[in-house]
Amino acid sequence: MLGDTTSGDAPLGGRAGDRPGRRALILVENLSVPFDRRVWQECTTLRDAGWDVHVICPRGGKRDTEAEAVVDGVRIHRYPLRAATGGPAGYLREYGAALWHTARLARRVGPVDVVHACNPPDLLFLPALWLKRRGARFVFDQHDLIPELYLSRFGRGKDLLYRAVCALERMTYRAADVVIATNESYKDVAVRRGGRRPDDVFVVRSAPATDRFQPVPPEPELKRGKPHLLCYLGVMGPQDGVDYALRALAKLRDEVGRTDWHAVFVGSGDAFEAMVELSRSLGLDEQVQFTGRIADADLVRYLSTADVCLSPDPRNPLNDVSTMNKVLEYMAMGRPIVSFDLREARVSAGDAALYAPANDEAAFAGLVARLLDDPDERARMGKIGQERVTGQLSWRNSQTALLAAYAAACRNHTPVSAGASVRAGSKAGPKQGEGRAVER
Repeated sequence: MLGDTTSGDAPLGGRAGDRPGRRALILVENLSVPFDRRVWQECTTLRDAGWDVHVICPRGGKRDTEAEAVVDGVRIHRYPLRAATGGPAGYLREYGAALWHTARLARRVGPVDVVHACNPPDLLFLPALWLKRRGARFVFDQHDLIPELYLSRFGRGKDLLYRAVCALERMTYRAADVVIATNESYKDVAVRRGGRRPDDVFVVRSAPATDRFQPVPPEPELKRGKPHLLCYLGVMGPQDGVDYALRALAKLRDEVGRTDWHAVFVGSGDAFEAMVELSRSLGLDEQVQFTGRIADADLVRYLSTADVCLSPDPRNPLNDVSTMNKVLEYMAMGRPIVSFDLREARVSAGDAALYAPANDEAAFAGLVARLLDDPDERARMGKIGQERVTGQLSWRNSQTALLAAYAAACRNHTPVSAGASVRAGSKAGPKQGEGRAVER
């Protein structure tokens, strides 16, 4: 059970309804909720531990579009936000609008015991500080290392903007009462670069929702007449390596001499159109299919049919130390993986993946061919992945770490939100939400 309440001897844990729940406000800027699966798992974990959970986030494009909604007992407040275009000026406009809306909605939510800010960007410490001055504790949930993201995405080196994002990260670390890291590499950064005590940094690994990733019978027609199906699932941004995957597939065809496969790329992002054009320029039109964002049921159909799944993230300052959600999702579906040799890829996948030397597209293609020729090895690797995801990498272990982080943040803390949930509940009733289709 979690540690302290006002009296110091009653637990924070337990089911909602046992006592007036403490209130948590989760701030998200780069995805809507519940589409953001990690944040949603955190919301439901806290709800089940007796917390009254509110979320402030942007609206989605095709789903999560209501301004307010209550989804499975979690109250979500959403604001309109246009994604950045046009370089740094576009990001300034996006982040400025997000901060204004976040502050506006935080005032509406009222007093909270914990403000839980999920980056990117490293600017949400500003509304968090405003709430801290009103008695809240601040939990910083570091989803991305923004200095490494800047170096990996923009290729501008350690210029003035790089120094600015480093300064914002330092200010966020200093403002936080506790830090949540997604893996041990991120924890090391919080300690080494952020000056945080190891005891104040909690590793809450992302984990797939295994009830959502349940294999179904394969559908051979998805292979478009080929013996094998290759699958990529994920965001398509400049640093995500879809270009490496496409060039590797061209080498698989031209240098390895394999044309017995069809490949499907599931997801979208700001590099989507460029990747479609690259596929055309490589002459892969007939063998590579881009689906865009698709519903959960269709995603499961493709993954259940796939023979090999691709994790082509190149080595760069961000990817080498980041946990890739797609790797965990492939593992949950029992699929073997080909990945570049990245530090955290090995931590996640272990023997469920084969590892090509970093950024070596020819070696990547060769490992794909090796797995296509060895169904027994594919089955063995798939089983290893499933066992890891349901065992040491399961969300059960992350739940324990999350609740421990909240207990540490709230130690010797007097609740400030008594009666706030009643006041919030008297506002105009939001629509009841339901589960959303996945966006990638």
